[in-house]
Amino acid sequence: MDVLNKFLQAEINSKEYYNSITNFINLYEIRKGEFEGNEYIIMKVDRDNFIIFPEYDDGEAGIQIPFSFSIYKDRLLDAINSYAQEKGII
Repeated sequence: MDVLNKFLQAEINSKEYYNSITNFINLYEIRKGEFEGNEYIIMKVDRDNFIIFPEYDDGEAGIQIPFSFSIYKDRLLDAINSYAQEKGII
């Protein structure tokens, strides 16, 4: 399973999380920033580009980022909306 599908399963599990994540992605006023989900961080690089990664604290050296992927806004929203519709969230 790829990182995008793991992200969708971990983060898009309720209407509340769906709304929070899509609002963060769509807000024009937020040009850069991070959204901390249950297991994944959504980093907004600019208004249209995102990096998504799981956050892993190894307890010794600090935070590690073992897997990440970059994705364009429209593709990310399409994936989130398709998954939410499939699961009956929206």
